[in-house]
Amino acid sequence: MSPVLVVTRFDVPDSETATFLPRAQAALAAFAARPGYLRGRIGRAADDPTQWVLTTEWTGVGAYRRSLGAYDVKVDAAPLLSLGRDEPSAFEVLHADDRAAPAVVNPSRRAHDADEVGIGSASGPASSG
Repeated sequence: MSPVLVVTRFDVPDSETATFLPRAQAALAAFAARPGYLRGRIGRAADDPTQWVLTTEWTGVGAYRRSLGAYDVKVDAAPLLSLGRDEPSAFEVLHADDRAAPAVVNPSRRAHDADEVGIGSASGPASSG
């Protein structure tokens, strides 16, 4: 199973900076309590303090998706995530170099037809019962 890196970027006005960090910390704590969580980070851009990022790493996409159903994640993380940019956020880790261990290269687990098959298109034909 390939690890999954989740990257959510935020545009945070100066007036909301003081409240954003504690909210992001609560979200990260909620994720950290879930099975399959590996690590997380909260960061702010050095050149533009209105740009923030929340990253988490998971044992796999299933662990991340299951975490989203947990009560504490719905309360502490989902409202924050809804403020993130509307862009892809979950990435399969294909190469990792953590310095403490040898580099790891993972094969992609992405389905060969992922670009052709969307949500609902893989199901059978509709029936009227």
